[in-house]
Amino acid sequence: MKVCIATSDYHVMGETFINRHIAHMFGGNTCVLCGRHNGEDPYDKPVFTRRAPLSLRDRLSAPFAAAWGAARYGTSRLPYGDNRARLADWLRAQEVDVILAEFGTQALVVAKLGNDLGIPVFSYFRGTDASRALNSAQRVRSYKLMMPRLAGIFSVSQFLLDNLARHGVTHTNAHVMPSGVDIRRFAPGPKTPGSFLAVGRMVEKKAPHITLRAFASAAKGRDAHLTFIGDGPLLEPSRSLATELGVADQVTFTGALPHDAVRETLTTTEVFLQHSITAKDGNTEGLPTAIQEALAAGCITLSTRHAGIPEAVDHGQNGFLVGEWDESGFADLITQVLDMPDRSAMAAAARATAVEKFDNAVLLERTEAVIRDTLAKG
Repeated sequence: MKVCIATSDYHVMGETFINRHIAHMFGGNTCVLCGRHNGEDPYDKPVFTRRAPLSLRDRLSAPFAAAWGAARYGTSRLPYGDNRARLADWLRAQEVDVILAEFGTQALVVAKLGNDLGIPVFSYFRGTDASRALNSAQRVRSYKLMMPRLAGIFSVSQFLLDNLARHGVTHTNAHVMPSGVDIRRFAPGPKTPGSFLAVGRMVEKKAPHITLRAFASAAKGRDAHLTFIGDGPLLEPSRSLATELGVADQVTFTGALPHDAVRETLTTTEVFLQHSITAKDGNTEGLPTAIQEALAAGCITLSTRHAGIPEAVDHGQNGFLVGEWDESGFADLITQVLDMPDRSAMAAAARATAVEKFDNAVLLERTEAVIRDTLAKG
């Protein structure tokens, strides 16, 4: 079976979940449909970039195509004209059996075309596409119109499926399928006592300022060190805050690092911190891959009761949870962990959770099985 992976940008190093599908789904029998292509193709796959320059005829018809798509299907992003014809020819030439759109917003682009060509289309919902996107009445309408065109949907968490359902967006063939982690590569190593780590874009929904203030409150002057891995608009303000709080010597900001460097750091880290919050625009996590990787590496995880995180972190067993914005509660948890005379049992529970729930090899097989079974039923 050949699957076309539809995504917005290719290749993005940090999108490990998409790259895994491209490299391994159905034995690697894949091709890539993207909105933008940066020229890198490390998996040596056939690639179609749908945002190609428009012909004169298509430039003239663009406003009409956009208006028709918005009125009929709730989206102005449907392929049309010469580009649609080229894409249809490419999908036929690739002998694609099924399309997997890696985000709900990408499924909007390909669902109708897949139906027209007789190619079943599945969509994966991962976070923003099932949280912030739902603030738009037009997006909700477009999702509702799209659902009957899809053969099935996947979501990284039950939280996101429930959030879609609250807006009236449902599908009878819906499955919770976390992104998962390579538990063979992300495995515990010798832990550095008092080591804390936060990984992710330094943006509002990751709330690095809360993590930093809580750490300073609980660990200042103690044998503890926090490393932040990630870049973003809140990086420099966080550096300044660390100095202001008097913990600059206990905090390291690395900026963005390659995925292998993140993995190596996780293997020796004792405690993983992620104080996720709902951003002002409604943006939420799905179920953060970084948390799944931290659990696989045997890191005690401190996080928030946010989105799908409670589906991974079992309070008091493999980590601890507080409410969003509860800075003092987060600091108390850091103190509690630092005061634990033996952290090995909780670290072992973290690893066991990843092995049981987030082995990406198992999750890939389950995803493939859903697709095969759905297609077999017609």
